[in-house]
Amino acid sequence: MSTETQKTTSPRKTHRQSPRKWQQAIREQSPTYSPNPSKHTDAPTVASLFSGIGGLDLGFERAGFKTTFQCEINKFCLTILKKHWPDVPRRTNIKEITSADIPVSDVWAGGFPCQDVSLARMGERAGLKGTRSGLFHDFARLIGEACPRVVLLENVAGLLSSHQGRDFRTVIGTLAEFGYSVGWRVFNSKNFGVPQSRQRVYIVGCHRDIHGPAQILFEAERGEGDAEKGKPNGKTTLSPFKKSIGEDDGDGPVYQTIAYCLYACSARHTGTDWSRTYVPYPKKGQVRRLTPKECEGVMGFPNGWTVPPTGTTTDDDLDSLRYHALGNAVTPPVAEWLAHRIRNYLAERKE
Repeated sequence: MSTETQKTTSPRKTHRQSPRKWQQAIREQSPTYSPNPSKHTDAPTVASLFSGIGGLDLGFERAGFKTTFQCEINKFCLTILKKHWPDVPRRTNIKEITSADIPVSDVWAGGFPCQDVSLARMGERAGLKGTRSGLFHDFARLIGEACPRVVLLENVAGLLSSHQGRDFRTVIGTLAEFGYSVGWRVFNSKNFGVPQSRQRVYIVGCHRDIHGPAQILFEAERGEGDAEKGKPNGKTTLSPFKKSIGEDDGDGPVYQTIAYCLYACSARHTGTDWSRTYVPYPKKGQVRRLTPKECEGVMGFPNGWTVPPTGTTTDDDLDSLRYHALGNAVTPPVAEWLAHRIRNYLAERKE
């Protein structure tokens, strides 16, 4: 079994991806990102729900999609969406919209709230009966009304085990009732060029097409592999996961090559929500947390992505808002990989 869980409603032989090859292909094929959707007039379209700060949206636009709609209730996240997609229509409350409010789009994508199914929560999980993760039912209502060609759902891997798997069965069964063939796979962002170990389950539904989910989620053939060539013996690091930045005899920090999973948290917390991923200065005997800018890089966002326009945010605790939004976000490189495969799938069906 590979490091990525693989499931589909139409079992077939599958193999693990070759991240280095797809990263090179994306660099060669991807259009330059532009937040102006008018530049993608002939592109396939995607509607985004539970948009957050636009991790899915950014990945899809890098793959050539046009964003037609966004839905997000968090005020800070809305300022970030408006900054990067000023012309895209959006709504704030999924409970108050109907499918008629969403422009006809090839794909609907959304990472519905994970708080009630996450293993990071202490104690019993409320699951899809919770007030946050239960918003899946509102998402499902809209999907059932419109039946877009492809739906993409993202959530924490804890969804698979919530209520002994009954919550996940509800998600899959609901989509199946609407006529979708469904497949799912757990991806770790570290396999997509993101310096963070972040496992999330991605669920793909294709309307009235039993082969679609497997075609999108899985590769037909194994890649050549990514084994690195051997290197001469050099300086010993503190651990296989850390590397020293700066001169050998300097006072510089030590960074982890692969960060632990970032969670939504406050800038003022000093507990276990961030202490696993920290920056120590061994010679100074000091330690600090990652800055919001560093967290943007760890999540795969461009620098300054979560800096709001001047005058749009009056909250004094801006760092906390940025930390929290980033911890809840989808890593754009994973979204981009999926979006490329969805675009290829749509193109083949069109032909």
